[in-house]
Amino acid sequence: MNRAQLDKKPREVAAMFDEVARRYDLTNEILSAGQATRWRKAVTRAVDPQPGQRILDLAAGTGTSSVPFLRAGAEVVAGDISSGMLEEGKRRHPEIDFRYADACDLPFADDSFDSVTISFGLRNIADTATALREMARVTKPGGRLVIAEFSTPVNPVVRTAYMEYLMKALPRVARLIASNPEAYIYLAESIRAWPDQQELSHRILDAGWYSVSHRNLNGGIVALHRAFL
Repeated sequence: MNRAQLDKKPREVAAMFDEVARRYDLTNEILSAGQATRWRKAVTRAVDPQPGQRILDLAAGTGTSSVPFLRAGAEVVAGDISSGMLEEGKRRHPEIDFRYADACDLPFADDSFDSVTISFGLRNIADTATALREMARVTKPGGRLVIAEFSTPVNPVVRTAYMEYLMKALPRVARLIASNPEAYIYLAESIRAWPDQQELSHRILDAGWYSVSHRNLNGGIVALHRAFL
């Protein structure tokens, strides 16, 4: 699979996620060996939701990542481009405000949110720079951005083992448990093609964010980036 094949249009990405919506969270827990829950907790701590704040959770899927913000007393908007994910999310969490939201053309006014966060969705957006600028546009001055994304393990041995898992073991497991195994093969390829921690930090800075920092989770398999306006 080459770079051109990975640069899917929003409609293609949405259709891919429509097919896996019902079993998406369970499949992620299995493929991540239970780490997905830990990563979501790290995102919640980084966002630091407070009562009365308004938070935009992009690529929110079924809303699993949005629930902790609501429980903290914040107002949360769960945005996604997959109608299947949005429908499943509304069924599971009717208390959450689900919206169709293309990250490159967000349907929100300037300075609408105290925080914007996106977990494991940024690499599926063809125009990362535009998406990061849109996130800045809808964030209030002084607000924050939190991005959780698969990244590059810092230990060479771990990096090699991880790539072997992505390209060989993950597709095999996905064929056994996933409703659309091809979607997970695409996701594995997109992880391999994604820039490392430093490169993503530069892209965030170029989009107008400040004080960009990152923290590695699981040795860099996942990187948690945080920035401010």
